[in-house]
Amino acid sequence: FVAPAARLRVRGALLPTHPRPSTTAAQSAVAEPPDTNTKETGISVGNVVNGFERYVFSFGDGCDTPPLDKNLLGGKGKGVSEMADMGLPVPPGFVITTEACKYYRNNKRAMPEGLDMQVEAAMKVLERQMNAQFGSIDNPLLVAVRSGARVSMPGMMETVLNLGLNDEAVEGFARQTNNRRLAYDSYRRFITMYSNVVEHVNPRIFEKELEKMKEEQGVTQDVDLSADALKELCQRFKALKLKATGTPFPDDPREQLVRAIRAVFDSWDSERAGAYRRFHGYPDDWGTAVVIMTMVFGNKGDDSATGVGFTRDPSTGEKRFYGEFLPNAQGEDVVAGIRTPQPVNELQAVRSGSDLPTLEKTMPEAYKQLMETAQKLETHFRDMQDLEFTIDKGRLFMLQTRTGKRTGLAAINIAFDMLNEGLIDEKELIMRIEPEQLVQLLAPVFDPQEKKRASPHLAARGLNAGPGAASGVAVFSTEKAVEMKAKGVKCVLVREETSPEDFSGMVAAEGVLTMRGGSTSHAAVVARGIGKPCVCGCGSLRYNREENFVRVEGTGMVLREGDPISIDGTTGEVYFAELHTTPSEVLQVLIDKTKLPEESKTFQQFNTIMTLADKYRRLRVHANADTGRDAEVARALGAQGIGLTRTEHMFMDKERLTDVRKMLFSETEQHRKEAVA
Repeated sequence: FVAPAARLRVRGALLPTHPRPSTTAAQSAVAEPPDTNTKETGISVGNVVNGFERYVFSFGDGCDTPPLDKNLLGGKGKGVSEMADMGLPVPPGFVITTEACKYYRNNKRAMPEGLDMQVEAAMKVLERQMNAQFGSIDNPLLVAVRSGARVSMPGMMETVLNLGLNDEAVEGFARQTNNRRLAYDSYRRFITMYSNVVEHVNPRIFEKELEKMKEEQGVTQDVDLSADALKELCQRFKALKLKATGTPFPDDPREQLVRAIRAVFDSWDSERAGAYRRFHGYPDDWGTAVVIMTMVFGNKGDDSATGVGFTRDPSTGEKRFYGEFLPNAQGEDVVAGIRTPQPVNELQAVRSGSDLPTLEKTMPEAYKQLMETAQKLETHFRDMQDLEFTIDKGRLFMLQTRTGKRTGLAAINIAFDMLNEGLIDEKELIMRIEPEQLVQLLAPVFDPQEKKRASPHLAARGLNAGPGAASGVAVFSTEKAVEMKAKGVKCVLVREETSPEDFSGMVAAEGVLTMRGGSTSHAAVVARGIGKPCVCGCGSLRYNREENFVRVEGTGMVLREGDPISIDGTTGEVYFAELHTTPSEVLQVLIDKTKLPEESKTFQQFNTIMTLADKYRRLRVHANADTGRDAEVARALGAQGIGLTRTEHMFMDKERLTDVRKMLFSETEQHRKEAVA
């Protein structure tokens, strides 16, 4: 597949640069992938606060708009600052720039001089905006501390919510909101996240205690725990943290904040973040910004919710809002995949077969506002957006917007639709489609006859979160997936839900299957970003940890580690069997000649993209081809010549190999002539 990828890849070096119509530099920064060859912006130069370089920028009511540069503010910081500048409902806050993280990393984890004063000053601005006080017992201001690199790295770095609570402030928060359950639910979440992110305590110890409490109270859902039960749970969590670390949970909100900022900086150098950067080719020296925002609460009751969504379908590219939400929850609940979320609208519910209540039905006003906001953002940034939102007692707040990750199929469909809508031109269409996304169109698919043959082995159906076919042996851990990859064995990673620590396993596997979580969960977002087939939310599957097998509810079907499994990320089907694949429609048209061009929309789009790439490029594309078959395939895929031929590879054909060996080991000239005759 060298020819099509190369024909698309030469676009950036060859297209002349032209200003885009009605596009500011800030908009271009979001719409375009990062250019690793550009110099640092240097925007902070000349910005001095009390004699120190400026590292902190506030956003929200009454604040000047920060420099809208994602290299400085990070993608998240730029997104929330720009949304605030647009007048959209964004909780106020401030951004600590990537320059501060770079200083921290280059100076043995020392904070830049003057940063503490700038953070304190920004917090004073936030206190005035919210009419609350950080560290107050009676009127506490609570904040979220989030990471935000210049590119989207979903789940790879850290977040801490509800920061500012302690045993006294939680009572003040309960009085402030007249909601004791909310206060103690937020406090137990904060203890868990802080202990995990800042002090690296295994979150499973808190999950086990939570399950134990639910058993004691005779309930099955977190939301059914009473305020008194949650208060008791907070004390148990603090005792678990003390036992795990040897130090008590910190009561001083300012200590909590400083250590949380450090933890976010440190998360840039975590193993999973490093693996993600290496996979995508991002430099290690970029660093991350830190976004500190006023907390809004999706866990106040049935009139509150949290959710994520895309302005278009990230799997297919269809022009319809695609999102998921959880009522009475906080943001991490959705992306973690711990609970299977509910569809945002009725159309999505019908298509996914979900009978859960939708946001469109349960909170129609908030849903309407969300749709209007999504349209504004897509029009403003001229690209499909990935949104995070919270509904606090019926009031919508936007927490994030960024260019959404999408499959190759979706990237192509979105680019063509936006071309037809007048949002982009032909040159930008080419730039919007990555070569790796184009290659996804050439990946094999399951043969329909194979699926028919394997129908007795159809075990389950889930959400079609990442299109494509994947087949191999089942593995139940990231470590096993990496091990199988090293051995050259194809595998499918099967998990209850994935976490950011599973990134290396997802890269090693042919595809990913999860039992919980939706199409906006961590597994789905990451799989789409790296081009892996993915099926999520397979609720009929149950994992037995003790005996290490998966069973299908209501049937006798069982899957053990090492058994064959196949997943179809386009349909959501899961087979406990190995299915053979067939070439993609593009190759069926160009190479096998088994399908006509007019019979395949996929081929027609592929051909149009290649035609546009050829229209604007100025380099010729030559292929590496060692055999006649290689040359035939390269020519069919658009190569204009052969750039490298290794003649020795021609002799590796099975029919020729014996003759070549005879020639090489012949002892006389006559024997040599006979061998090559």
